[in-house]
Amino acid sequence: MTSSPDWSWHDEMQVGRLINVSGTMTALGGSITAPDVAEATSSAMSRFVRIHELQARASDVISELTGAEAGFITASASAGITLAVAACLTGLDPARAEALPREPGAKDQVAVQLGHLCGYGAPVSLAVELTGASVRPVGQSTLAMDHQFAHALDERAAAALYVVSHHVVHYGQIPFERFVEIAHDKGVPVIVDAASEYDLQGFVEAGADLVIYSAHKFMGGPTAGIVAGRRDLVRAAYLQNIGIGRGMKVGKESICGAIAAMKLWMQRDHVAVRARESEALEMWKKAVGTLPGVHARRVPDPTGNPLERLQVEIDADVAGADAASFARALGRRNPAIIVRDHEVELGYFQLDPCNLAPGQAPMVADALVEELKRGAELPDEAGSAGAAVRNGGVRAYLDWLKPQ
Repeated sequence: MTSSPDWSWHDEMQVGRLINVSGTMTALGGSITAPDVAEATSSAMSRFVRIHELQARASDVISELTGAEAGFITASASAGITLAVAACLTGLDPARAEALPREPGAKDQVAVQLGHLCGYGAPVSLAVELTGASVRPVGQSTLAMDHQFAHALDERAAAALYVVSHHVVHYGQIPFERFVEIAHDKGVPVIVDAASEYDLQGFVEAGADLVIYSAHKFMGGPTAGIVAGRRDLVRAAYLQNIGIGRGMKVGKESICGAIAAMKLWMQRDHVAVRARESEALEMWKKAVGTLPGVHARRVPDPTGNPLERLQVEIDADVAGADAASFARALGRRNPAIIVRDHEVELGYFQLDPCNLAPGQAPMVADALVEELKRGAELPDEAGSAGAAVRNGGVRAYLDWLKPQ
């Protein structure tokens, strides 16, 4: 028997009901925590603890999880990037840490492949520039070459940042192993932004000096970031809490929740999780399989995470509306079905099964069929394909709490 979703929390909070088939998106709350994680987070809130001692405990768990020498918890993965860059600027000198961002020092540049300078809700370059350092782009957006990277690692290079994300260019970039080799030949530390990655050990094993993960995306913890890597640089990153990191601090509850989430991750039956996700993908694929103008296929994650999504490709002339129109229509339902529409202007949207609550997969299937049959009835918003994606984030901030 399929259980029915519980919408009581949404109704009590007077916020819209929604089903997340977009992914582990910050704008949708990141992910759903397991009961053990929620309990660990809640239990910490009624107790005092020495934060440095708690962070040291978190470091032990991070080391076990990632294979890194040390680590700590911060406010978010974005904060982790900033603190990691700051560590490479100041080392363990507290006076230099206090001087950021005004005085970044003689080594004040961070080399990044141009194809990696993406946005994730904010520009990744801004996470670097908050320290007072500047970004030194390498190559062109679709081609970065070894000699260009080596040239950027001059006497001003404090670090090299490698970004792993579905938002980056996935061809023409320097492979990670080669990226590390070139940087280390120049004596420059490598920072990896791996916020949404399953691979929690490979980057450290391959030579990364600092790696940043999200604690609340695939990990399923409270909102937080995980910084892992070389002990000296982890200590230097943690030192930034006396300066620019103060506004990025994390509370006891998030540290405890992150510890619980990391422990659960190490015990997780990933094969069983994939099996449940596969069932949902097949259910959705079968549901839309005979609809005119609709083609659905399973596609792998672009960064190599061990998961698939259902890509729903729309022939607008046959289906009666374009992919953007269907994505909007699904998002206007009650409950809203929020699809993955990052590339909707290319004629498709995707369905991510990673965040489904019990009973939601059949609801998505029914909603897909209902909306995809309504193509000709949908509002004509010609020329808007992709506009909601490009501009929707900004509009959400501008439109929030409008004057009455």
